[in-house]
Amino acid sequence: MPTARDPAHTSEETIAAIATPPGAGGIGIIRISGPLSRSILSRLFTPRKPLSSFASHRMYYGWMTEPESGQLLDEVLAVFMEAPNTYTREDVVEIHCHGSYLILEQILRQVFHSGARPAQPGEFTKRAFLNGRIDLTRAEAVVDLLSARTGPALDLAFGQLQGHLHQQVMDIREALLGVRAVIEVAIDFPEDEAEILDSAILGNRLIAVESALQRLLAAADHGKIFREGISAVILGRPNVGKSSLLNTLLREERALVTPVPGTTRDTIEEYVDIRGVPVRLIDTAGIRETTEAVEELGIQRARAKSAEADLILFLVDGSVPLQEEDRTLYASINTTDCQGSVLVVINKTDLVSGFDLTHFSGDFPGQTLVPISARNHDGIDALRDAVFAAVVSRGEGGLNPGDVGCAPNVRHRAALDAALEGCLRARKGLEGNQPPDLVAVDLQAALGSLADIVGETTTEDMLDMIFERFCIGK
Repeated sequence: MPTARDPAHTSEETIAAIATPPGAGGIGIIRISGPLSRSILSRLFTPRKPLSSFASHRMYYGWMTEPESGQLLDEVLAVFMEAPNTYTREDVVEIHCHGSYLILEQILRQVFHSGARPAQPGEFTKRAFLNGRIDLTRAEAVVDLLSARTGPALDLAFGQLQGHLHQQVMDIREALLGVRAVIEVAIDFPEDEAEILDSAILGNRLIAVESALQRLLAAADHGKIFREGISAVILGRPNVGKSSLLNTLLREERALVTPVPGTTRDTIEEYVDIRGVPVRLIDTAGIRETTEAVEELGIQRARAKSAEADLILFLVDGSVPLQEEDRTLYASINTTDCQGSVLVVINKTDLVSGFDLTHFSGDFPGQTLVPISARNHDGIDALRDAVFAAVVSRGEGGLNPGDVGCAPNVRHRAALDAALEGCLRARKGLEGNQPPDLVAVDLQAALGSLADIVGETTTEDMLDMIFERFCIGK
């Protein structure tokens, strides 16, 4: 099983890729990493002033050329960075071109002709991990950093990149190693086992480890919400203002709004930041009885999205008494249609003089009702607060990105669960006076799970699964 510091994993191949997004831009960057990086730069780059060699970490101005013909490809800035003080701990070159994708492709083609091969997704970061520059939690934080949709998600990813999760895992591991050391002494000196093994003291040390693991597991639940967000379906009968609400929350005219019922035929999905949580808003077709085939397909999709949603914003028209269609639809989402939370939103309050919310409270017993006017943007801040409160209710003990600190992902959570299970078995073994060698097996299982998190014992298949989530060039 490979480890992060295994020298056999240092590649002798040189890789290259475009490191900036596709499309036109002011600057485009080509990144090269590996033993041929300097020679490729020397072959393709003509500096404005002649050079005997490239100084490391210094930017040079000049031109990229096609070696055989001497044709100029672009006016660029180039930098050579000598190992090990680079992102990958290999020799690295960056070529800063004009941001035309055609120019970038022409230069990259010459880089490949000069001995490099195309980089795989995430291969630069994978080399940084395999060469010991970063542990696996920091490597995974890179992709979270690039995909963050809100400020709190960005803060969590950056905290993990700074090593917050790694440090907590290593602290837990150090505590477990201390317990295992005592157990191993008892194994080596069985005649003194009774004096060496104080089950009460060791049990308390394991309880402290279990508490630390449980805090990380709670952070995983909360961090997942800030990292991945939730889905919220806007549901209601036709013409209650679903598309208007979507546009208001997005602060743009994303959905077509008309007074004609049935305008929305398919779902419309967009992300919005609500108090730091990325919420995927889904506008749906109004649900009613219809014989129109296309509208019926839209209604079927609306019901399917509702069944999968974390939250339903059930929208009713507050300018008229509650309709029987409203009651029927609300009853269906509270029985079989929806697995998530439901928030009742009363729209069009601007159309009623002296709007009285109590007229609707009897129809929705036990529900918090949120009155709004999507057209006038009245009550939208209260709605955002109510959505966030519904999100908070999905986690234990409240939800605050500042309290989470780090956000273990799904892979980390599985390993943390396994580590916690190993600790619990070890403590029960001590309490039950099991032989110390059996207790040591459970402790080693817990330690192995923690080693998986930071990448000290991780299979190639698992690494491939992790790094294939990255973009090419990172």
